[in-house]
Amino acid sequence: MLFNSFEFLIFFIVVTVLYFTLPHKYRWALLLAASCIFYMFFVPAYILILFFTITIDYFAGIFIENAKGIRRKRFLWLSLLANISVLAIFKYYNFINENLTNLFGFAGTENPIPYLHIILPIGLSFHTFQAMSYTIEVYRGHQSAERKFGIFALYVMFYPQLVAGPIERPQNLLHQFHEKHSLDFIRIANGLKLMLWGLFKKIVIADRLAPLVDVVYNDPTQYHGWAVILATCFFAFQIYCDFSGYSDIAIGAARVMGFTLMTNFRTPYFAQSVSEFWKRWHISLSTWFKDYLYVPLGGNRVNRSRWFFNLFITFMVSGIWHGADWTFIIWGALHGVYLIVAIISQNTRSVMMKSIGLKEGSHLSNFINTATVFVLVTFAWVFFRANSLNDAVILIQNSMVFSGSGLIEYISANGWQTVVLAFLFVAFLLITEKIMVNQSADEFVNRFSQYTRLAIYVIISLLIINFGVFGGNNFIYFQF
Repeated sequence: MLFNSFEFLIFFIVVTVLYFTLPHKYRWALLLAASCIFYMFFVPAYILILFFTITIDYFAGIFIENAKGIRRKRFLWLSLLANISVLAIFKYYNFINENLTNLFGFAGTENPIPYLHIILPIGLSFHTFQAMSYTIEVYRGHQSAERKFGIFALYVMFYPQLVAGPIERPQNLLHQFHEKHSLDFIRIANGLKLMLWGLFKKIVIADRLAPLVDVVYNDPTQYHGWAVILATCFFAFQIYCDFSGYSDIAIGAARVMGFTLMTNFRTPYFAQSVSEFWKRWHISLSTWFKDYLYVPLGGNRVNRSRWFFNLFITFMVSGIWHGADWTFIIWGALHGVYLIVAIISQNTRSVMMKSIGLKEGSHLSNFINTATVFVLVTFAWVFFRANSLNDAVILIQNSMVFSGSGLIEYISANGWQTVVLAFLFVAFLLITEKIMVNQSADEFVNRFSQYTRLAIYVIISLLIINFGVFGGNNFIYFQF
């Protein structure tokens, strides 16, 4: 079920009303049933995969807590193996098999391993990582094993963040299902406002930018120069508004019922470094990889070469997490390289800034840093968005050729009104986020008077009604 659909509007209203109508002891059952219905709107049969991993992780958590010594680690590995195996089969089997086919072909033989004709279960990587964090935290002694199967199943399947996060830790979310949430109109209003802002980012900005990106990326040989550059910049804002819009709606929907989910985005395109970008972008995933991969590898508490290895491997795995394609692997590797080069060149850059009289922390210095990060991140987005590695190479090559089908042809193909509107909405987003950088939307809006806040909500609602793209377009991160 899509957040930007009429079905979800009805679903959300019905579930929320029933939630506050029912006695507390029955609410978890309602939410679990609602989450099942929500997930089964996509491919109903795949809910069996969810229950398979949920059952294993539920018992693994109890066994880990009760076991001693090496047996605790064995139960943890059993749980991790089950989750990773599901990911490997449904997400990576055909990718690995395709590469094996290429190797066999290079050797002059045929690959005997058959392909599987399966569809990737929606949001598989998200709820798998959330389930894995539970058993890891129980093993580490940071979380008690949940004894109620239904509550644990709800922790994995909670509908607002089931298919695209935020990826919640059990310490933050699990205990909330045991707590009674009262009817708080201020909290409900704040949740609805956040949902409104998320919906605006999705259907007014992201879905409006989508065709402007698709026209270039689905036909990469036809456009050059500024057309490719502009489409790539538009994608940077499309994916941000699409994914952060989902997160806002998820966090807002949970807040209406009294649940607190973690913040997943903090104005990432105003970051001063690539490292800071990853502290602001998809925070639930970046912290997951930090806590469960980067730190266990040794983090930065090792020698310099091993530190760089740890960074690179973490971002390579992050790329693989996003998709079973070399484009995603290169995207992740690029970010790893960015971070390593930033560390190596830190002293050199400081000397260069002083030599030209550029004071660190000045407005000009901050602007240069932000612009540099945006260029680096946007260049990497080429691989993330391209339909194939070959397409990505063509797009990069064509972006440096300022002849042929360039900006004028691109604008003509899409209509100048469409392109101008896209610029205006992106500018509106940047101005808004610049004003409220380092603070939440709630903190920003609550500074104004009641009537000013009402005017803001009315304006955003009117923009959604008049400029929203009501096509029920999928969210980009559903494919992961």
